[in-house]
Amino acid sequence: MLNLLKKLVFLLMIFTCASFIACTYRDPDIDKPAHELAKNGMDEFAEKDYGKSIVYFEKLRDWYPFSKFAILAELKIADAHYKLREYDDAIFAYEEFESLHPNNEAIPYVIHQIGNSYFEQLDTIDRDQTPALKAIEAYERLIKNHPDDPLSKDVLGKIRICQKSLAENQFYIGKFYYRTKHYKSALVRFQSVAATWSEFPEIQAKALALIKLCEAAMMKKDQN
Repeated sequence: MLNLLKKLVFLLMIFTCASFIACTYRDPDIDKPAHELAKNGMDEFAEKDYGKSIVYFEKLRDWYPFSKFAILAELKIADAHYKLREYDDAIFAYEEFESLHPNNEAIPYVIHQIGNSYFEQLDTIDRDQTPALKAIEAYERLIKNHPDDPLSKDVLGKIRICQKSLAENQFYIGKFYYRTKHYKSALVRFQSVAATWSEFPEIQAKALALIKLCEAAMMKKDQN
């Protein structure tokens, strides 16, 4: 009973100290006006201390939501996450910005950055190709909705890189099925590559050659 009482007193002391600290702590930036928080955030961003810039921009966004600097804060939070290679957080922030400000002049840039955030996650051809698909989706939306924006021309090469990754991925899967003697599954993949990716003649030629090998192997298997 005595030990229990001591424990209760100890927990009460901890709770009291924690409450005191919480009540007495005061954010040193609390009295800074919006323009000063914006300047602090931009200064840290310029110095490439992106983590610290996010702190300032989040304070600006949360404390001054109706300030003319709030939109800047929302955009720079996304940019800072992108610079930190925190691409999922960047995508979330960019998409949130687009949802809140669909008519803002920065929207072409935002869509471009959404695509870039996926593009930067491209991996080897044997890995999941979702980033390639998502990047193409964003880039094509940029071209469709903002055809005259200079960024629409910038993404054409990246779209081609993503498309080639998709083509090589399908060919890689076909080769795996072929090596493991799943000729019917391999044939389907190679036929898809040959029909879909004519803009990559070297990949298409390899797929056509393997289509013949698959058909020959299937015919031989049926005869046995």
